Amino acid sequence: MSRIGKKPVAIPSGVTASIADGILSVKGPKGLLTLSLADEIVYKVENDAVAVTPANNSRKARSYWGMQRTLVQNLITGVTEGFSKVLEINGVGYRANVQGKNLKLQLGFSHDVDFAIPDGIDIKTPDNTTVEISGIDKQQVGQVAAEIRRWRKPEPYKGKGIKYRGEYIFRKEGKKK
Repeated sequence: MSRIGKKPVAIPSGVTASIADGILSVKGPKGLLTLSLADEIVYKVENDAVAVTPANNSRKARSYWGMQRTLVQNLITGVTEGFSKVLEINGVGYRANVQGKNLKLQLGFSHDVDFAIPDGIDIKTPDNTTVEISGIDKQQVGQVAAEIRRWRKPEPYKGKGIKYRGEYIFRKEGKKK
């Protein structure tokens, strides 16, 4: 039994959820999100909540149960509050700023890195070493943050690079004489 899957996902006021043609649509103050429904799971919208239960007792259905409930929860959280990730840039001369629909990164390469900001994502740079990524789709926010971080991962000797806020960088001791 899935402890997470047993709990129905509450739908707050101002949010509507509907199931049609194998797609769950959730509409709220921040926008509309959809989820393709898995065949192994039964979804029911009732009493201001979305209930998720396995269609049968197969191993696959039981393994999808908790994950599908969490995906439904992410849809509802996304259209009400949204998601955000904060990246910090460490290094001499490393900086970032938003110019129109592009994020311009200076990361010690011989050229600047221009990262095109996808639709549905909002990127802000409160200062030139902080990048705030926000949006309503949790997966897309995380993917964009990972793609930006991939340009210069933090290295273990000086800690230079792009890291998530709160991320611990394992530091190594340098070369000894």
